Amino acid sequence: MWNQLRNTFNKKRVLVTGHTGFKGAWLTQTLNLLGAEIMGYSLAPYYDNNLYELLELEDLCSNSIIGDIRAKDTLIEKIIDFQPEFIFHLAAQPLVRASYKDPVDTYNTNVMGTVYILDAIRQMTTPVTSILITTDKVYENNETGKSFQENDKLGGYDPYSSSKACCEIAISSYMNSFFNPAEYKEHQKAVASCRAGNVIGGGDWATDRLLPDIIRALKEDEVINIRSPHAIRPWQHVIEPVFFYLMLAMKLDNAPTQYAGAWNIGPDKQDILTVQEVVEKALSIWGTGKYESQINSHAPHEAGVLKLDCTKAKTILGWQPQLNADKAIAKTIEWYKANDDNPTNSKNFTIQQIMEYANSMNSIPKIESTSL
Repeated sequence: MWNQLRNTFNKKRVLVTGHTGFKGAWLTQTLNLLGAEIMGYSLAPYYDNNLYELLELEDLCSNSIIGDIRAKDTLIEKIIDFQPEFIFHLAAQPLVRASYKDPVDTYNTNVMGTVYILDAIRQMTTPVTSILITTDKVYENNETGKSFQENDKLGGYDPYSSSKACCEIAISSYMNSFFNPAEYKEHQKAVASCRAGNVIGGGDWATDRLLPDIIRALKEDEVINIRSPHAIRPWQHVIEPVFFYLMLAMKLDNAPTQYAGAWNIGPDKQDILTVQEVVEKALSIWGTGKYESQINSHAPHEAGVLKLDCTKAKTILGWQPQLNADKAIAKTIEWYKANDDNPTNSKNFTIQQIMEYANSMNSIPKIESTSL
């Protein structure tokens, strides 16, 4: 699988928006290992000890642009000048609770940022394969415990979830209007969206995210406060969606009419866990620590139950998760411990985890349409 991905991306022009962020940084590092010529477009890193600097991503990109996805004219100009052969759009305001504090910025960034990317694709005169990242929270969730499929109704209680559902509607509209798969030979634009579950992994420093909050408390020898111990989420290590995006882009590039559209990516059913279960697993791996629940009935609404059905990815793409919850949490803890011991070794440790995962993908069926 690694050789197939390398044959696809080696020396190809690839745009990654959000390359200074958590998931975007992992994707950028992986694309560099695959030999891609990368242009990044993102705001400056928000947190200290961030992956953009730890992984020296500025040096890995042929052009690393610190810019605002909301600056339409500049964004489109840069994209058209670069003429990417692949686009991975990850730039976003990614936090539910932050969306309550500034809903307008959330909609501007997530919805209009995505529309500007779509319109840049529309204006390009060369073929391009694009993977646009949304979230598992795009579905209208009545919290019955149903596992959502790609054709389920879109919605969103909070501004973040709603904004991402709007992104999916915009993507669908542009696909129907300008990038219709049935007319691919005319426009040569292949587009898919990905709805990933809750992502964990080394280098995430965001507030109000479970693993970063756990790590901060453990390092300070403080009690971990969890606000929603019984909330259920589809947890997965960041490497899983990163490789899924790459695999889908490869398949989409080979067969644009077959793989366009929306895709769920998440863990197996047994790895859809409560917050409390994740905390207890993390403490067991760390070796020490305590937690307590601090449920605030006046806190902004967040879904209590969220599950994904990834049957489409498994049956059509032949995708299988490689890391169960225990392994995903263990790899996350290992990364933070290694970073704490020696931040300068974070790059090598990240590459090591990427390559370990790449080697594990030998169990995924080969893609016959990709030449080796």
